[in-house]
Amino acid sequence: MSRNINRRELLLAGAGAAWLGSGVLSRAVGAAAKAPKKVLYFTKSSGFPHSVVTRKGDALAHSEKILTEIGKEHGFDVVASKDGRLFEPDKIGEWDGFVFCTTGDLTTPGTDKTPPLSAEGEKALYDALRKGKGFIGMHCATDTFGHHGARNKGVEDPYIQMIGGEFVSHGPQQVAVMEVVDPKFPGLPEGFGKSASFKINDEWYALKNLPEDLHVILVQKTEGMEGAMYHRPDFPATWARKYGDGRVFYTSMGHREDVWTNPNYQSLLLGALAWTTGLADADLTPNIKEVTPGYAKLTK
Repeated sequence: MSRNINRRELLLAGAGAAWLGSGVLSRAVGAAAKAPKKVLYFTKSSGFPHSVVTRKGDALAHSEKILTEIGKEHGFDVVASKDGRLFEPDKIGEWDGFVFCTTGDLTTPGTDKTPPLSAEGEKALYDALRKGKGFIGMHCATDTFGHHGARNKGVEDPYIQMIGGEFVSHGPQQVAVMEVVDPKFPGLPEGFGKSASFKINDEWYALKNLPEDLHVILVQKTEGMEGAMYHRPDFPATWARKYGDGRVFYTSMGHREDVWTNPNYQSLLLGALAWTTGLADADLTPNIKEVTPGYAKLTK
C-alpha cells in the first residue's frame, strides 16, 4: 500500500474524519471544492536549507508533496515553488494565499540559488496581505528576513512586523509540551485540540519580538526543556492575527518529516488554510498577556 494511501487513511480514520465532518470546516471544504482557493507554497532557502523543503532533482520536497496532496484532497489548489519572481506585482494577484517555509533574506539568491524576490515583489506581498490575502508561516518562516544580511533590522523589519515574531535560536530536537489555549481554532478540535495539551517531538524555536496583538493558539511549555534558550517563561508557539485586512497564521512546528506526516498537524494546516483564505472564521482577541504573561523575558 502506498504512503499516500496510508496518510489518507490516517486522516479519515483519525483527526481528518472529524475535520471533514465538523460544522464550519466541512462547509469550508465544500466551498473550497466548488471554487478552489489557489495558494502558493513558497519554500526558498536563502539561509539554512531544511530537509522538509530540500528537493532531489525535479521531485517535490517532502513537505511540498504533502501540502499539495492534502490541499488537493480538500479543495485547495496548492502550488509549491522556490521562484521569487512569482511575487512580482503583475503575477501576485493570482494567489488567494501564501505559505512560507523559508529561511534567510529572500531578496538574495542565497543557499539554494533560486530566483529571489525583487524589492517590488516583497512590497507586493505586503500590499496583497493588507488588502485581504492570507499568509501561513511554518517553523523557519520566523527565521526569514529580520536579522539576516545587510537588512539586520529585527523588529523593524516589515516581514517580522507582518508575521508577528522572530527566531532567536533553538536547542536539540526533543519531545516538548504544547498547551492548547484556543481549542476552537479551525483544525484544532479535530486534532491536537482534543485535550488541554499534547506532546510532540520536533525542533523548537525560541522566539522574540512578539507583539501584543497576537491571538495565541498553542503555548510552548518550557519547563524541563533541554537548552539554555528555553530557560524562560512559556511563550507563544502558534498564533493568528490580522495584518490590515489580511489573515496571518504561524506555527513553530514543522522541522521534522514525521511531524508533516502526523494527521493532527495536517489537520492544523488545513484549518489554517481555511481560515487564512476566508473560508472559516476564528476568534482573534489578543490573549498573549493572559496566556503567556512572561513571554517577553528572554534568556540572558
